[in-house]
Amino acid sequence: MRIALLSCFYPFRGGISQFNASLYLELGKSHTVKAFNFKRQYPEFLFPGKTQYVTKDDDAVPIESEALLDTANPFTYRRTYKAIRDWKPDLVIISYWMSYFGPSLGYVARRLRKRCKVISVLHNVIPHEPKFFDAPLTKYFLSGCTGNVTLCDEVAEDLHRLSPKALNATLFHPIYEHFGEKLPRGEAEKALGLTPGKRNLLFFGLIREYKGLDILLEAFAGLDDSYQLIIAGEPYGSFDKYQRLIDSSPAKDRIRLFTHYIKDSEVKDYFSAADLAVLPYRSATQSGITSSEIGPTGLSASHLTQFVPRLIVISSKLYFPIILQIFKFHFLPSRSSCQKSQVGIFIKSGIILTSASDFHRTDFEDSKKQLNLR
Repeated sequence: MRIALLSCFYPFRGGISQFNASLYLELGKSHTVKAFNFKRQYPEFLFPGKTQYVTKDDDAVPIESEALLDTANPFTYRRTYKAIRDWKPDLVIISYWMSYFGPSLGYVARRLRKRCKVISVLHNVIPHEPKFFDAPLTKYFLSGCTGNVTLCDEVAEDLHRLSPKALNATLFHPIYEHFGEKLPRGEAEKALGLTPGKRNLLFFGLIREYKGLDILLEAFAGLDDSYQLIIAGEPYGSFDKYQRLIDSSPAKDRIRLFTHYIKDSEVKDYFSAADLAVLPYRSATQSGITSSEIGPTGLSASHLTQFVPRLIVISSKLYFPIILQIFKFHFLPSRSSCQKSQVGIFIKSGIILTSASDFHRTDFEDSKKQLNLR
């Protein structure tokens, strides 16, 4: 089968680019695959990070692609469509994660659908930080898709709210395998310059409002001197709010900052040094530790088990069925009842916390019995 992939590839960096590279390599084992890339993904003024591109020090997979689509230049939309059409694919797969891409990817998809099947891989239908234009732009894109693949039930629900008749299959996010083997703890701590002998808590990934770093910082202030907090990831937007919390924290000397893009080759250092990974998300889809990206890199919960013995999640019902299968946890029935002091207690216990307000106690008890968790 001839399969065309349309999305971001090398030299763009980030979790979506990594996902696409892995998809390209896997499909290429059995099919003829060609990657069609963005010529420009975002205008620089719309991009909240430092750069959209890999640097000479990054370890990104250099997938060969044809760079055609400029999201800010409608003249490239038809050029991209014609290039894919002339390649004569049997199937086109388009990764979609943000409504900004609705007009460009939608234009191409709607025209290609007349000639072949077009399948979207929906990382998000509604972004974590929604805007009024998300629904109409995403609907426009979806109208060009023969079918869709979602990577968690929450995104599938968003899809069917926007497009009730859309064909969809929900699959578990594939496991990444390119982060290397776990390091000895002491070696990892030395590489990062950490104080040895502490209980290391890790917040990892792009720093954005919905990921709740402020919740963690306030909770950490109540923990004793045996704990050390590692914050690793590039801020998307201002870090000032978090810096103020750090400066005023009685635990500020035990907070270690690595606020830059974390290369793939460095991921193992952070997780090998950690006792606990903490993700106090206010909201989330699969774009988190459960299956896909931790911010800019990408690490699955199943892959994570080789690095850290426990995981804390304070988030939506998305995490419950996946995390339940991997770790022991404590269930808190309501997000509103999750106080900063309680977060600290749960961290001390070394357990998983999920705070989905729409999860019922019966669901929790039944699932716990099925898996023989205590």
